[in-house]
Amino acid sequence: MARTPSRFPLTLAVAAAGGLAVSSPASASHAAEVERRAVAASCPLVFGHGGYPAQPDATAKDQIRQANNPSAVDDMKSWGADGVEADVQLTRDGTKAVMWHNVTSNGLTGAKKKITELWWARGAGALKARRIDRGPYQGEKVHTLRAWLKHVGSTGLIALLEIKPQTKSILASSAHGARAWKEISDPIRERQGSQRILVYSTDPWIQAELGRRHPSMLKGSAARWADGAAWDEPPPAWSANATRWESVLTESPPSIMTNYTRDYRRWLNGKCT
Repeated sequence: MARTPSRFPLTLAVAAAGGLAVSSPASASHAAEVERRAVAASCPLVFGHGGYPAQPDATAKDQIRQANNPSAVDDMKSWGADGVEADVQLTRDGTKAVMWHNVTSNGLTGAKKKITELWWARGAGALKARRIDRGPYQGEKVHTLRAWLKHVGSTGLIALLEIKPQTKSILASSAHGARAWKEISDPIRERQGSQRILVYSTDPWIQAELGRRHPSMLKGSAARWADGAAWDEPPPAWSANATRWESVLTESPPSIMTNYTRDYRRWLNGKCT
């Protein structure tokens, strides 16, 4: 399997797994040229994502698959990822940057509460003492941003951090903003010389602040979302994404994100180098 990561874009993609339809010698010639050029192109970097239900009752069905703990990171590595996307939340008053996708502690042991209302290591329901209560990573604890980055660095994967929108009220606070930004920025700056780290947010204000504070690490629009099928539990077959994967690949993305890391890597085999 070709696994040479590159930041250079692709030029062309080949057709679906079933092969190109051939209706004439001319189309056959064109198909051969498309395949020749595609195989000579550089593969996009593949960032593993975790998957979250998009259908009704998402919070109840969520199996906590996001790569916010070392076991999930190691799985992404074994599945052929070049990098891993994970989620940064803030505990109460911005006192700790932690790796967790959900707005609340849904999916963890203990009473359900907003992450921004929980302390990291003190008080009733402290986040540090909780464990994932379902899914493939049941029993795993919540990790700090600093600890997570250290583990990702040990694997050689690229770290792609999404600063979740729920952190905005703290980051923009006159009382807690300075400390909260320090919680996010310090672990990044400590490791930026020894590992590749990218950051982004879907919140425009946070994205602008990240651009000011970490301009060389801001993830741009080049990293494309590859999947086309809405995720649910149990996940749909990877083949539901094939048409979208083909379409995105023709746009020559330097990198893509997918919930189907292992399947995407197999599908990509032979389409680029």
